[in-house]
Amino acid sequence: MTPDGLFEHTPETLAALLRERGQPPFRAKQILEWVYQKGAETYDGMSNLPQTLRQALAETLPVYRSAVSARQASSDGTVKLLLTWDDGATSECVMIPDGDRRTACISTQVGCPVKCVFCASGIGGLQRQLTRGQIVEQAMRVRAVCEPDARLSNVVFMGLGEPLANYEATVAAVRAINAAWGMEIGARKITISTVGVPKGIRRLAEEQLQITLAISLHAPNDELRRRIIPWAEAIGIDELVDAANVYFRSTGREVTLEYILLGGVNDQAEHAKELAVVARRMRSNVNLIRYNPVEGLPYQRPAAEDAERFQAILRREGVNTHMRRSRGLDIDAACGQLRRREASSGTVMLTARSEAGGS
Repeated sequence: MTPDGLFEHTPETLAALLRERGQPPFRAKQILEWVYQKGAETYDGMSNLPQTLRQALAETLPVYRSAVSARQASSDGTVKLLLTWDDGATSECVMIPDGDRRTACISTQVGCPVKCVFCASGIGGLQRQLTRGQIVEQAMRVRAVCEPDARLSNVVFMGLGEPLANYEATVAAVRAINAAWGMEIGARKITISTVGVPKGIRRLAEEQLQITLAISLHAPNDELRRRIIPWAEAIGIDELVDAANVYFRSTGREVTLEYILLGGVNDQAEHAKELAVVARRMRSNVNLIRYNPVEGLPYQRPAAEDAERFQAILRREGVNTHMRRSRGLDIDAACGQLRRREASSGTVMLTARSEAGGS
């Protein structure tokens, strides 16, 4: 039987497991403090645990279940990790530095069912779901690559996969990342990004979590959206607007509309005006992102002046909008690129800043 993983557990479930093994429940608090607060990656240094317990846990409840099979470091400080799980499946996570802020971008699925035509994530489709522990483990892996004097401050569920298509694991991971016994990252510093699952958005509203909801819109009308997001065939923008308004009324949290600008596809003046109409129908702000090109796909990054013109139109229309800086352009930073490259090459490539910090 494959060993369980520590990140799958809450204090309650871990205490119950230890109780079954004849251990006092307070051991759960000790173990979680070692891992989440002190950053222990194995049981070896947990000096307040009996040696026999440490050995037993190492064999049946490993702290980390992934191996870092590739690491890329960008000149802008972005670090991307490819994790390989014990069944051979892989997922990506990224550390993005921005001033004093350090953000973990993590995945919720192996592959992606959405298959946006411009994205590497969905090439090959969905392989499987990630468990709650595997989602949390990614955030912990990213925390470990932050500089010694930097703290992981934000977590965004914007990597591989559709978070709301893996709802239970995603919400359980959010709670662990937010919890005082867990990673202690404030709810308002956590973002779930969805391509748009109205039922999932409404369900998330009922959780009463003070997290940010981001909707990957990428087009201002249904016709264009269905061309670039096949999953949108059955989900209209009107449905997303209604669900976003439910989320705002329930949580008081403004919704973010994510909009990737594809050169010559969705970045024209008429698109900006249509997008402004959609954005004004809900309490929202718009994040614009210039496309990060994917080798083998025909979509282009728009010129900076075209993106600025698009943003200016939105602002004239009264929409609060920001242009997100593209990060990691000198590495495989876009979702799914590193995983795709490694799968096609069958090799593991580490950058000069390797796991050992080599030259």
